[in-house]
Amino acid sequence: MRSAHKHVVFRWGHRWVVLAISVQLPFTSRRWALPVLVALYRPESLDQAEGRQHKTAPDLARQLMAVLIHWFPERKFIFLGDGGYASHELAQSCHRHCRHATLVSRFHGDARLYAPAPKRRKGIGRPPQKCRKLPTPEQVVARQPLTPITVQWYGGGTRRVGVVSGTGLWYKAGAGVVPIRWVFVRDLQGTHRDEYFYSTDPLLTAQQIVSWFTARWSIETTFQEVRAHLGFETTRQHVARSVLRTAPCLLGLFSVICLIYAQHVKSHRTGIRHTLWYAKEEPTFSDAITTVRRLLWQQILLQQPSYRNAFQKLPPKIRTWVLDRLCQAA
Repeated sequence: MRSAHKHVVFRWGHRWVVLAISVQLPFTSRRWALPVLVALYRPESLDQAEGRQHKTAPDLARQLMAVLIHWFPERKFIFLGDGGYASHELAQSCHRHCRHATLVSRFHGDARLYAPAPKRRKGIGRPPQKCRKLPTPEQVVARQPLTPITVQWYGGGTRRVGVVSGTGLWYKAGAGVVPIRWVFVRDLQGTHRDEYFYSTDPLLTAQQIVSWFTARWSIETTFQEVRAHLGFETTRQHVARSVLRTAPCLLGLFSVICLIYAQHVKSHRTGIRHTLWYAKEEPTFSDAITTVRRLLWQQILLQQPSYRNAFQKLPPKIRTWVLDRLCQAA
């Protein structure tokens, strides 16, 4: 089902929160998103019926991010999230762990921003968190000219865009403030709608924020590939617990296939499988899964004693033809 900006189409199913690593593989110009951690979101009504504490999608994302940081405490991660993760709570969590995490996500044009609080004076009382209220991003954009810059764009190319940027303290009552840098982006070619982005690291430039956020689109490609080639969304389970096993395994299988293929192309020339209706210049996941299937048939299945002798008796051209057909079928 396809949704437009003014018309949202809903489809019943499970909602998974997926944490993927955006990597630049050597055989392609665009980034690939390799899933590493997943969590199943449950509706609030279901959690109440089963006596479970309800967790929103940003809450689950914060838990997955905490696991990744725990595994690699020496690294700093840039987390990219769409509009569903543009929450103040998630931004505040990344700000508290600014040594390990920075969040880049969509933003709100009418967000309440404030100037930094003045230095605390001697005396009794709670120190102020913020100072005067700043104009909203929409108000700043309305009276400030666009600055043209070149950024990394969807699909691995570059694009000339106009931006307006600013900093401030994002405030939410009862939750405190988070220092951010926000960016308004207008596509000068007119193919994409205007967007607001933000980062929990105010030192980042507008070019870095926009370029990193556009790299997030690779996870949408991953979702499409696992549905088309790995049977995601078509599995059938008779036990509720099997849902928690099947979907994560399929997402993890996508990452395993990509890594095996990346290791294979380092020492072998792997061609691109063209079709009559689709011409491409770079390998896609269909080429990766076809190559991995061929490796499994050639190095494992057909190496069993009951098949090896019979297969080796075939002429080389017939062996190649059989492998080509097997790796495309299963």
